[in-house]
Amino acid sequence: MKPALKHTLRLGLTALILVMLVLFARKVNWHATWAGIRTASIPLLVAAALLNLASIVVKAIRWWVFLRPVGVTSFALALKATVAGAGLNNVLVANGGEAARVVFVSRSAHVPSATILATLALERLFELVGYVTLLSLAVTFLDLPHSLERVKPFAIAMLVGMLALLGWLLRRPNVVAELAAPIAPTWHGRMRDYFSRLGRTIGAVSSAPRFAAALVLSVIAWALQVATYQVTAHAANYPMTLVATIAALIAVNLGFALRATPGNVGLFQAAYAATAVAFGLDRDQAIAVAFLIQAQQILPVTLLGVVLAPEFIFKKSKRRVADDTGEVPHMSRGEPVDRDPTRP
Repeated sequence: MKPALKHTLRLGLTALILVMLVLFARKVNWHATWAGIRTASIPLLVAAALLNLASIVVKAIRWWVFLRPVGVTSFALALKATVAGAGLNNVLVANGGEAARVVFVSRSAHVPSATILATLALERLFELVGYVTLLSLAVTFLDLPHSLERVKPFAIAMLVGMLALLGWLLRRPNVVAELAAPIAPTWHGRMRDYFSRLGRTIGAVSSAPRFAAALVLSVIAWALQVATYQVTAHAANYPMTLVATIAALIAVNLGFALRATPGNVGLFQAAYAATAVAFGLDRDQAIAVAFLIQAQQILPVTLLGVVLAPEFIFKKSKRRVADDTGEVPHMSRGEPVDRDPTRP
């Protein structure tokens, strides 16, 4: 697709979303919404914010599970990058903070970006696995609105596909990286080498123990998100049941891979309110709860991200950063490698 056409389509989609959000906002009783926000319990909101931060820590641990085999053994670095990336996601569209995470760790740990990107791809895969597992179980065993019940076949198909992918990664031969010929001095030659190293890294760090740990951590992370939503609803004295909270969490994250607005503000409130209404609850109060959820999710995390991001962006390397054209060494499954994976 030509860049000009892609830019035009992106602008058109953004304009359509903004129009829909304006139409949605015009139907909101903002006086009732503000009353729900103003009377919320501060201690419970603080507790919800801490639960949300705990879920980010769990996600950092999940990424660290895959970072350690490639030589990034510092959990503090993984945590800083995860928080900074989450903070940037709140001010950028299309999850731009994920790309920043790769840059942050690659610069700080002196590891090729292809290697870090491979570990992040696995971490993001298990975020999706956790979500699809939650979705599949919810639509199978819980009484959800019809709009969510309709996605049951797709959820089960996605879950089966992901399990098949994980099984293939575990059975995939662990190819030893041979001494490569000089990389072709063309952009497609460099691109081919980059993705070749990315694929080799994914295969090298894939192991049953790491996958099991990542799956458990994904379940914990999503459970903490459910708790965050539920405690926030209680803070606003909103009678949201646990089933309704799970349904709302599923609804607002249906498009979690794509953020059409910074922090998904607006779309989040619309999806949460629509789910609450489907359970017979008040729409304006639901919007108030949705704003409170996003406030305690966005503000503390973004503040931490702003504090941490400059450390990564402007940090001067004490030694030369490893060349991204370096090879990924042989890594046996479950066996750590040296800190610098480009070193023979």
